[in-house]
Amino acid sequence: MANVKSFLNLECGLTVPLLDLKAQFSAIRDEVMPALLAVIERQQFILGPEVEELEKAIAKLSATRYAVACASGTDALLLTLKALDLEPEEEVITSPFTFFATAGAIWNAGGKPVFADIEPETFNIDPAAVEAAIGPRTRAVVPVHLFGQMARMEDLLRIASGRGLVLIEDAAQAIGARRKIDGRWRMAGELGWAGAFSFFPSKNLGAWGDGGMIVTQDGALAERLRRLRTHGGLKHYHHEEVGTNSRLDTLQAAVLLAKLPHLGAWSAARREVAARYSEELSGVGDLVLPKVDQANEHIFHQYTIRTRRRDALLEHLRARGIGCAVYYPTPLHLQPCFAGLGYKAGQFPEAERASREVLSLPVYPELDHAAQGKVIDAIKEFFG
Repeated sequence: MANVKSFLNLECGLTVPLLDLKAQFSAIRDEVMPALLAVIERQQFILGPEVEELEKAIAKLSATRYAVACASGTDALLLTLKALDLEPEEEVITSPFTFFATAGAIWNAGGKPVFADIEPETFNIDPAAVEAAIGPRTRAVVPVHLFGQMARMEDLLRIASGRGLVLIEDAAQAIGARRKIDGRWRMAGELGWAGAFSFFPSKNLGAWGDGGMIVTQDGALAERLRRLRTHGGLKHYHHEEVGTNSRLDTLQAAVLLAKLPHLGAWSAARREVAARYSEELSGVGDLVLPKVDQANEHIFHQYTIRTRRRDALLEHLRARGIGCAVYYPTPLHLQPCFAGLGYKAGQFPEAERASREVLSLPVYPELDHAAQGKVIDAIKEFFG
């Protein structure tokens, strides 16, 4: 429980928290509470009408034909990967610099995670590294749209289609992000065989608990995913295959529907906060500020800086009551549970260097000018 509290930055005594969900709730209380009460009064808590309404809304947002709600962002990846029917030792390429669920879902779906290094500027997987990692048993590629910025989907699609591989987008941190490809805006989740979103409370569109969504253009895949989330069958007590229980609670769908109309404004506010950081912190110390690929519209799930003095800066900020966090301190290829894959330190130098240098700052929409100023002043003070 302590780790979850730390992740959400719910500790007491912070002058500027990394994330302030209480401020968000204050702004939408009159919208979200009646939505919850309607579900409670109806007493339809499992796959109620709000779930289907949310599925349609997220499909529209993502420019996809179908959306399938599930219990978590992890399950959104896991169910999709299970639908691949991976055979033993079939490989799925992904980034070593991401949250554990990406590679964990590959493993739990019966696949073998294979890692490819990242681009240092965007932290997203490097298409050239993906191409180099493809082998005779490669079945799929899972790029992660890290911190709210889409990976180079046009290059990844070219590589995947040329090799007959399936492309699954881990868009857990990127709902509403988009990328201009051939003069046209394409949404996170739109271009892959499927895209996976997370509604973990800290996400840009967060539930009041766990929740996830899978989007796809493939009707057959959507139908199978609906079976997999309900023990492998759509007809009561009739199971066409072995699935699991991964349904989004109706209460969570009601919360998300109340929040969804605000998502665009919240993303714009995050970009404004990010722009001020980038202006005020330019040229300070050895800071490397986030780079936005010119083809992308970033939603800044995180504003992540880099410095060789990361650990000292982190302690300096925390001592001044400023929330900050390291996403992620250990790349996945060096996690103990994946030791059997045979990777060694030094194989993915950009991911390893990022893990030593990254630090994420408060970037939530409700962060006011004065509070952000405290963060900026504290960083400038550190570098002196």
